[in-house]
Amino acid sequence: MSTDDDSGDGEFGLAATGDGRQPQRKRDREATRAALLAAARVRFAREGYTGTNVRTIAGDVGVDAGLVFRYFGSKRKLFDEVSAEDARKAEAVLAGPPELLPLRLLETILAEESSELVGEHPFIAMLRAAGDATVRDQLRDQVCETYIANIRKLVRGQDADLRAELLSAWLLGISVVRSVIRSETLSAATVADVAPYFEQVRHVLLGGDDDAGP
Repeated sequence: MSTDDDSGDGEFGLAATGDGRQPQRKRDREATRAALLAAARVRFAREGYTGTNVRTIAGDVGVDAGLVFRYFGSKRKLFDEVSAEDARKAEAVLAGPPELLPLRLLETILAEESSELVGEHPFIAMLRAAGDATVRDQLRDQVCETYIANIRKLVRGQDADLRAELLSAWLLGISVVRSVIRSETLSAATVADVAPYFEQVRHVLLGGDDDAGP
C-alpha cells in the first residue's frame, strides 16, 4: 500500500546489503540524485503521484528512502523537480523556427521507442496524477504556457485558442496511445508514416498562407 511519503524519518544513507554491510561501491552524490530522478519519473508515469511510494523509488535505485528526503525534501518536491526537468527538455523542442514547431513536437514523440516512452513524455506522469488539484493546476499551466501558447502564435484566422488546443490535444493523444495504450500500429509508426496525415491536420487547424480560418 502506498503512502504520500511527504517527510522522512529514517536514517539517511545507502541501503545495506543482505548481510548488513554497506555496498562496496560508494555512490557519487550527483549520480545517485540523477538515478533517483530517473526512477521517480518512471514510477510517477506508471503509477501516478498518489500511487507512488518514495520507498519504492529508493528501492529501484538501491538506496535508503531517507536519501530521497535528504536530496529532495519530500515526495512533492521530488515530483516538482521531475516536472521541471521535463520542462527544460521542452525548451529544446521550442527552440528553432516557430513555423516548424508542430513537426518538431511530432518528431519528438515518434523518435522514441514506445518501450522507452514511459516516464519520458513530459506530461504522462502529470496526467496520471491529475486527480490531485495542485498537480492538475500545474499541468494546465505547463501545457498552456509551454506548448499551446507557442502553437497559438502560428494560427491564421479565427478561433486561435480552440485550434491551438485541438492540435495540442492531438499531439498529446498520440503520445498517450503510444506510451500508455501501446497500440501496435501507432507504436510502430515512423515520422515518415505519420507526417503526410499530420500535415493535413496541421494545415486545417493552423491554416496556411492563403487561409483565413474555417
